[in-house]
Amino acid sequence: MLNNAMIEGLLELKLDTMAMAIRDQRANPDYLDLPFEDRLGLLVDIEIQERQNRKRRRLTAAAKLRASASIEDIDFRHKRGLDKSKMLSLASASWVREHHNIVLVGASGLGKTYLACALVDAAIRQGHSALYLRAPRLFEDLDIARGDGRYKRQLASLARLDVLVIDDLFLRPLHPDHAADLLEVIEDRHQVRSTILASQLPVADWHDAIGDGTMADAVLDRVLHREHRIELHGESMRTPEPPDRRRTTQDDDATGQTDGKED
Repeated sequence: MLNNAMIEGLLELKLDTMAMAIRDQRANPDYLDLPFEDRLGLLVDIEIQERQNRKRRRLTAAAKLRASASIEDIDFRHKRGLDKSKMLSLASASWVREHHNIVLVGASGLGKTYLACALVDAAIRQGHSALYLRAPRLFEDLDIARGDGRYKRQLASLARLDVLVIDDLFLRPLHPDHAADLLEVIEDRHQVRSTILASQLPVADWHDAIGDGTMADAVLDRVLHREHRIELHGESMRTPEPPDRRRTTQDDDATGQTDGKED
């Protein structure tokens, strides 16, 4: 009865994982030889690990990442100017804690989106919140918010994120309203949050793409003040595959099995 009351108490305290672990210990005689402190330590470790896993799942879902990506699955064999040591260093997410930015530039097909999502995944593992947005969607959302009176709230919501990804930036020169929006978003995050910007356009051309010289100066000054730049070049990773490989990939897709690697 005492054990049942203890488990009920743990469930009431929302320590569900610990309660299940106690049931497992009671069913396994090997645990009976362990000192009380060791058994309790195992229970605490299991509960902490499960809470961390739940938090990671919640943060990952909220981030709305374009790709299921991780640093471990990055293809460093493809020649595109990607520095492996730099990426592994960024995997620690110290750049998030120090409120630095990451700039990813390179032609279409070189994996900018995957790398951005992998860096966000690494940040989420460290408990940081994040959100992935393509620039056209970001500006569309802000246009709608401007029209229905939610503009300031929308900006405040973006400002609270530890990491904000703005992908496909400068696909076309910015409309003046969107240049102003970009400045507001970057200003709110400057030196207090981290932003990942991904673009096909070389950084040297960003000033012209923003349009307004004063706003361009302000945006670039804030983005590039504390940045880690990753410049990609080379052949697209989307090069058509040999027929045998395509058949294998199609078979995998048909069965729902993929290797989760970058491609």
